Amino acid sequence: MTDTSDNTEGRQPLTDIDRIIHEPARFLIMAHLYVVESADFLFLMRQTSLTWGNLSSHLAKLEEAGYLDIEKGFKGKKPHTMLSLTAEGRSAFRDYRQNIQQALDDLPD
Repeated sequence: MTDTSDNTEGRQPLTDIDRIIHEPARFLIMAHLYVVESADFLFLMRQTSLTWGNLSSHLAKLEEAGYLDIEKGFKGKKPHTMLSLTAEGRSAFRDYRQNIQQALDDLPD
């Protein structure tokens, strides 16, 4: 067994990674929304290759966590859904990126 206690002192362990964001589909959603102010549902569905139902389910989880704002309305007579990260969502994604990067940097060469 290898002693790694000297390597992890003062650092957040990988087990503290945000599990809401860490799920691959939700990571994709967060990554796409992180780089834009907002996006509509169809754009995000095309970018992530998720089905309508799968995307809806993941969006609901992100909204429940407080990471996502969902604004529903109409464009003419067609439903239109706009999505954007909340300030909390942007902060959580930024922290997630830093934690993953730190975990990767801590790996031995």
